[in-house]
Amino acid sequence: MMETTSLRDWKALAQSIIKGKEITYNEALQLLHVPDEEVLEVMNAAYLIRHHHYGKKVKLNMIINTKSGLCPEDCGYCSQSIVSEAPIDKYAWLTKEKIVEGAFEAQKRKAGTYCIVASGRRPTDKEVAHVVGAVKEIRQKTDLKICACLGFLTDDQAHELVEAGVHRYNHNLNTHADNYDDICSTHGYEDRVDTVTTSKKAGLSPCSGAIFGMGETNEQAVELAFQIKKLDADSIPCNFLVAVPGTPLEDKKALKPMQCLKLLAMMRFVNPAKEIRISGGREVNLRSLQALGLFAANSIFVGDYLTTQGQEPTADWGLIEDLGFEIEECAL
Repeated sequence: MMETTSLRDWKALAQSIIKGKEITYNEALQLLHVPDEEVLEVMNAAYLIRHHHYGKKVKLNMIINTKSGLCPEDCGYCSQSIVSEAPIDKYAWLTKEKIVEGAFEAQKRKAGTYCIVASGRRPTDKEVAHVVGAVKEIRQKTDLKICACLGFLTDDQAHELVEAGVHRYNHNLNTHADNYDDICSTHGYEDRVDTVTTSKKAGLSPCSGAIFGMGETNEQAVELAFQIKKLDADSIPCNFLVAVPGTPLEDKKALKPMQCLKLLAMMRFVNPAKEIRISGGREVNLRSLQALGLFAANSIFVGDYLTTQGQEPTADWGLIEDLGFEIEECAL
């Protein structure tokens, strides 16, 4: 294991990245091995990059879970999977009216991006048409950026979403290829890469990130960050595992807040100009250090997640205000 000894002038490295240098694998790995007492220096350096590209703006995203549970996949982290015994609400598709209502709620929460999410391996053509109908109405009535997360897509389905006005498609890589078989057996890592590629090829802005804390090594976390960079994802959700009782990963311990900060800084250094979003699990893993995460990230989810609760939107607004940052209410 790499020793926890400071080997870099992180501020100088950040300034060179702003000028166009690309961080190396070893430099990125060093970020995850800095001693905890150096984390503030690392976050300050990450902020130089973040501020160069995004100033003090923070993007807010809101999820609506349009289809909960009933999923045939066996992803070990997910409370909606076929192997989960977690006591969650299970329901088929929300009506178009409910999906549109969710868009108005997103506006109330000052979110600029509205994320329409459905459990399952892949949508049927009929289900895509259902989403398309809601999206068209939302686009007529709001100026929200719309992201869809529906599972694997065909080329035709991806093009339908583009034509309807969907801006972005989320499909996370979740974990390193070498760790994937320990997390899921019903599909593989390359299936996820292919989906990101399909959506991008159709003209959808690719959104793809990770769930940290599922047994990956630091080396694998860094390699995953570079894989996301290779895919040229525009938005990168950084989730931290919430070990939900009743799921195969229920016994995993939450990451320590300092390690979460190092991961966020590493992702910013590797993907300097991209939207880095602190996503699921931030309340549980970052705890009292959530605010520090925004010195590297420039985006968060506001409100609840798919089956786990987030904090009140007013708490997030206050966190942003206390930092002297500003909410970017229009993401277009």
